Amino acid sequence: MRYFPAPLSDVETEAFFVRIQDEFERKGWGLYAVEVKSTGEFIGYVGLHEIGFEADFTPGVEIGWRLAADHHNQGYATEAAKAVLVLAERNGIERLYSFTAKINLPSERVMQKIGMVKAGEFDHPKLLADSPLCAHVLYLTEVARSQS
Repeated sequence: MRYFPAPLSDVETEAFFVRIQDEFERKGWGLYAVEVKSTGEFIGYVGLHEIGFEADFTPGVEIGWRLAADHHNQGYATEAAKAVLVLAERNGIERLYSFTAKINLPSERVMQKIGMVKAGEFDHPKLLADSPLCAHVLYLTEVARSQS
């Protein structure tokens, strides 16, 4: 969670879980659990999520990931995100966004590896301007084009 302002409280975690379940019910897609095949260990999630703040590129759908630190740099996020791009196309989603704090270079590399293109930078509206996490990179992909 080093690239997030703080870990979620129990109440925030529950609200996030409810939002994920609601997206699955309304949209048929959402954030999917990722596990290690050989052990079944849950290591995080990768998937699609409606962007939850206002910006010049919203409303929109984000492709995102959060994996346990012990499982970074092993290809899990990239492999799962590529599968999610296929899922997005099958669900008629034409454009996906991904964003992260500028200092989160590992996540930005995943965006690049799955074929996303840097569209710009922005200050995250839910963060204080003096936060080291405020400055974000924004990537996008035209789903149909990325799978052709």
